[in-house]
Amino acid sequence: MKLAPCLLAACAAFTVTASHADAFPSKPITFIVPTAPAGSTDIMARMVADPLARALGQPVVVDNKPGASGNIGTEAVARAAPDGYTLLMQYSGYHVGNPALFQQIKWNPTKDFVPVALVMRAPHVVAVSGKLPVNSMNELVEHGRKKGDGGLNYASSGNGSIQHIAGELLSRQARQPMTHVPYKGSGPAINDLIAGSVDMFITTPPSVIGHIASGKLKALAYTGSQRHPSMPNVPTSAEAGLPGYEVDSWFAVFAPAKTPPEVVAKLSAEIRKIVESEGFRKKVDDQGAFAVYMDPPALGKFVDQELAKWSKVIKAADIKAD
Repeated sequence: MKLAPCLLAACAAFTVTASHADAFPSKPITFIVPTAPAGSTDIMARMVADPLARALGQPVVVDNKPGASGNIGTEAVARAAPDGYTLLMQYSGYHVGNPALFQQIKWNPTKDFVPVALVMRAPHVVAVSGKLPVNSMNELVEHGRKKGDGGLNYASSGNGSIQHIAGELLSRQARQPMTHVPYKGSGPAINDLIAGSVDMFITTPPSVIGHIASGKLKALAYTGSQRHPSMPNVPTSAEAGLPGYEVDSWFAVFAPAKTPPEVVAKLSAEIRKIVESEGFRKKVDDQGAFAVYMDPPALGKFVDQELAKWSKVIKAADIKAD
């Protein structure tokens, strides 16, 4: 008889938890993207948002909050109510690069967020303007040497992004000075690349593959260990004369810390169905990337590993945010 109150309390707690998960969501969900529209992070958010809205029966609104190398949008989610209605579609360059590059960011990649799901991994592509008179990495480096005055200039989606780091690493490996030109997201950078205002952009394929197919941009190398089926004529970095130059980005969904576990589990389960669906996989493959799902525990461990890896790379290369 003495156990009865405890059992009743436990059952009541379980009922409240279950009903909370069942009731979620009861209003629209906001996907915050810390970049400008048209970049890979934005594309990925919209590819997940539409089917997620259908699965949950509530609108999923994509809200772009670019600026400060992703810190503005990321901080907005870190400070949001932990109820599952504000989510972050995050780019790895910001999540695991910024903590080593910025001393005064107002968010912590592990303390302020709970992992929900990994959705995509993507080696980068070295893209140049279709107007640039080069067709290989060797020709690109030689073109930079002839330019002088800082050599090639390369775009990034912001100071401290993996695109920034990738450019610095390429400059060191090619032993060719290059000038960094940061933008507030991939979209504006791509526009200037097409126009010929910048020479090069090292980024994930989704944001540029359409422009490569149209001839507005040229792909000189794919920074993975093997060629991608959607770009069979683009050589790997090693094939292009840069062995060991491999850059891999990923995109994942996070929620504010202290978001109820049952809400995180529900979101992750629905996102898994999306990522593992044939339609989503084909779309991602067509974008030159790979659809990869990780559940919250696996993603949490992966983030810890990536934080250690990129912190080491940034310090070894002496890369600093401008």
